Amino acid sequence: MAMCTVLRNIFTKNLSDLFLLNSPAICQVQQSRGTKSWRLIEKPKPGINGKAYRRFVHFKDEYTVEPLEVTNLAGRDPITGRVVAKGIGGGIKHKYHWIQWKRDGPTDINVPPKEERVLEILEDGCRTANIALVGHGSEIKYYLASENMKPGQIIKTSRAIPRIPVRAFEGDAYPLGALSVGTNVYNIEKYPEKGGTLINAAGTSGTIIRKDGHDRVIVQLPSKRLVSLFHTCLACVGRVSNILHGETPIGSAQKNRELGNRPRSGLWQRKTGRFGRKIKPPRPIKYYDPDGQIVFVKEERLTHSAFNTNLDCIRKPSVPIKIYKEELRPW
Repeated sequence: MAMCTVLRNIFTKNLSDLFLLNSPAICQVQQSRGTKSWRLIEKPKPGINGKAYRRFVHFKDEYTVEPLEVTNLAGRDPITGRVVAKGIGGGIKHKYHWIQWKRDGPTDINVPPKEERVLEILEDGCRTANIALVGHGSEIKYYLASENMKPGQIIKTSRAIPRIPVRAFEGDAYPLGALSVGTNVYNIEKYPEKGGTLINAAGTSGTIIRKDGHDRVIVQLPSKRLVSLFHTCLACVGRVSNILHGETPIGSAQKNRELGNRPRSGLWQRKTGRFGRKIKPPRPIKYYDPDGQIVFVKEERLTHSAFNTNLDCIRKPSVPIKIYKEELRPW
């Protein structure tokens, strides 16, 4: 029995050596197995280009007031399926109401503004503000509702800029150049005839601060940031509806889940300001060009000693005499 075992080991070893000598080299190399080592995965960031990864709306080819079907993404990228926003998930599924962001009206001063009637004020589960169903002739559409907008109200829209500022009422839409300084506005166009993109959240409003030259208007956003927009950009007068949205507490963890928010870790705590805070200077004015580009403006004050040698100007450099603005276009 032992002799048979020895002979079996010798013959099998010789056969295996003969097979390796006559086989190609690629077969003699041990194949590497896949390991679970770390590798870089390119993930998109939430909030870029308006992507919140909360829902995907199935828009139709033409505008309609019928509620649209949505697909909840739960914070995942619809292409890769990977989690991008961890705080989103669950919630009650709401249908989407298509808002008409662009309001059209006559451009001639002698033509009266376009009048539309508010038919109904609705609550939309896909946004914080209320919406208004508006009709004109044979067409109906959805607009963002203002604070005191009511059914039966007549709202006006015009793109003409008269010599004297117009007397606008809440809900009306006029160019920034046609409104007086100090007017509260919302749903402002960033670029002319491109639709409102600024100040659309519930209870927010901006203020027209001053006129910047003959073709620009300075508007203060709710974040206190100043932006310079072209005077033909349309804006709605008033304040966005549902003003108590920011002051209303959620109430319970279950209600927060119904809103589509996942539980948080509890590690982040808001700073109370007990140990002070940083005093930062105001951010510079952001200029938007009517052709869809951002213009960076460099200001030069003549009170600086490099531009004015007057002793009084050197002693009081904070009192400006004149400001020169130079446009620095990024292209």
